[in-house]
Amino acid sequence: MAKVLGLGGVFFKAEDPAALRDWYARVLGFDIHSWGGAIFKQPKTTTNWSPFAADTQYFAPSAAPFMINFIVDDIDGVLAKAAAEGVESLGQQDEGGMGRFAWLLDPAGVKIELWEPAKG
Repeated sequence: MAKVLGLGGVFFKAEDPAALRDWYARVLGFDIHSWGGAIFKQPKTTTNWSPFAADTQYFAPSAAPFMINFIVDDIDGVLAKAAAEGVESLGQQDEGGMGRFAWLLDPAGVKIELWEPAKG
């Protein structure tokens, strides 16, 4: 049976795509390619797809109807890099078996969830 194998990408509109790409490169370490995007290859992780209720507050304080989750290898290092760029964390949480989470807002007002999967 034909089926979807995973998330192929996140595509969205931005008022200033060049500035947003620069922010993601500086703050989150994205390797931006000449065509304007980034490619991530992670052999030992999975991608989640999850609709939320229309009235969820999980994406707050963002007004965007979506949130982007990025897998990171060192959440403390990413948060330190973000702080050095003047980006405040919206909070952190340790989910034990699932790993660690933290949240930021990008310059477009989109909530970014950082996820460091549990080791082992």
